[in-house]
Amino acid sequence: MKILVLNGPNLARLDIRDSSIYGDFTYPQLVTFIQEGATALGFTADVRQSNEEAQIIGWLHEAADDLTPVIINPAAFTHYSYAIRDAAELLKAPLIEVHLSNPMAREEFRHTSVISGVAKGTIAGFGPNSYILALSAMKNLLGK
Repeated sequence: MKILVLNGPNLARLDIRDSSIYGDFTYPQLVTFIQEGATALGFTADVRQSNEEAQIIGWLHEAADDLTPVIINPAAFTHYSYAIRDAAELLKAPLIEVHLSNPMAREEFRHTSVISGVAKGTIAGFGPNSYILALSAMKNLLGK
């Protein structure tokens, strides 16, 4: 089964972001880590990243049409993109929100997620392992 893993703005630049917050992975290493974790759990991970809100919305529409489960790290869109939230609400398969860092331990403006209300759950603060935990949770949600 395919799981769509969506990543929002600036995640492709992990190699130059603050490693004390985002870890030491490059984005290509993160993609490989997610794909290997998915394979170990019996999934295929289609990992995508975009800095553009419209692109992420389009991918969510595809997932809604195809009944594809989604793991999403909306990045900065977490806090204000009602358009992504509305697209995520269209999903019939489970949606899990993930974050590398713990937004609640960061600046106050990061404490609000407009996505969480339409997600089955949120996993945050475990670095790249947040994705593996989300994949494991997805397996349980899907009864696999």
